[in-house]
Amino acid sequence: MIFITAAAFLPGCSPGGTSLVLSNADSGQVYATYPVENGDTFAVEFIHSVNKSPVRDVYEIREGEIWNTQCIYYGFGAGVEEELGEGETLSYGENGEMIISNIEKKIDNMVIVVGTISDHTLYLGDETISLRDLCGRSSKVLFSCQRG
Repeated sequence: MIFITAAAFLPGCSPGGTSLVLSNADSGQVYATYPVENGDTFAVEFIHSVNKSPVRDVYEIREGEIWNTQCIYYGFGAGVEEELGEGETLSYGENGEMIISNIEKKIDNMVIVVGTISDHTLYLGDETISLRDLCGRSSKVLFSCQRG
């Protein structure tokens, strides 16, 4: 298992700013730290275990908090939103993807269990990061924002 601190992935974040921290939800071991600023976005994508198509959840950093703002998927399946919440919109992309926008859900305890069969991929700035390579299969990864 590889543990890295990747402070150079996103430009423009000075020391003492906000960081997106990925850590082991059980042990607290930090896998990686990425500088972020208010308004930055990141996404986590995985292959749905039932319909075998990608699901991408998009998040935004707001005042040191993580907000889910969008979900992009290609087919219905367990755990995929089937009804729109208040204020949410559904649109369709050029490749047939369903895009739910305006989710506006604050995520207080974001934990992702890295897939054993398919990977979870983090998209952050210009980087594409395999969570399986970074954290290991079946790892419970806590995403949090930390200041300072």
